[in-house]
Amino acid sequence: MKGYILIVDDDENIRNLLSIYLENEGFKTIKAESAKRAIEFIEEKDIELILLDIMMPELDGIEACMRIRKENNMPIIMISAKSEDMDKIHGLTAGADDYITKPFNPLELIARVKSQLRRYQKYNIANNDSKITIEIGELIINTDTRQVWISENEARLTPKEFDILELLARNKGIVLSIRKIYEEVWKEEFFKSDNTVSVHITNLREKIEADPKAPIYIKTIWGVGYKI
Repeated sequence: MKGYILIVDDDENIRNLLSIYLENEGFKTIKAESAKRAIEFIEEKDIELILLDIMMPELDGIEACMRIRKENNMPIIMISAKSEDMDKIHGLTAGADDYITKPFNPLELIARVKSQLRRYQKYNIANNDSKITIEIGELIINTDTRQVWISENEARLTPKEFDILELLARNKGIVLSIRKIYEEVWKEEFFKSDNTVSVHITNLREKIEADPKAPIYIKTIWGVGYKI
């Protein structure tokens, strides 16, 4: 995650508590004591998600959410001490993506933050230029950032694993021989006894297949090679 999670609450104790929870999970945070200050931060910083309290003086969370939504599409999770359905409806119709009530369970809050960030990242990738985004079922490949998502979870690939996956994905439906894959990825002459490609394919399957022994993405065509 490159940007910040913006915590907006007029209660300093809540701001600090949320910041501790999130930073313990590896997130970077910025704290704002008012919705007005939050809007200033959005203009100044790279904000990837907002935790926005509803009940605040001057500019409340509902109005702030509506203003933010006019120009920004990062996830917004509303936070309130109120749990009535009408408050939830108001928050969501104002443009919020999720809603959580105080007192909140820290594990639930973290889970919701991670879920919204995954959805946001997937949405942004899917809406990028098709030349840099390849989507096959639940598999999404961004050839610009060299990131891969499977079922909304990011798969951490080595450079060579990514190169193999991209090559197969760009040639979807076409069987590529082990020689072809090796020479395209390694830029070297292939030797028949070399099992480098097979080892990398095995590692790839461990990372992107639900069941590596019964792959649905990278298929083996016996005696020929591999295909997606």
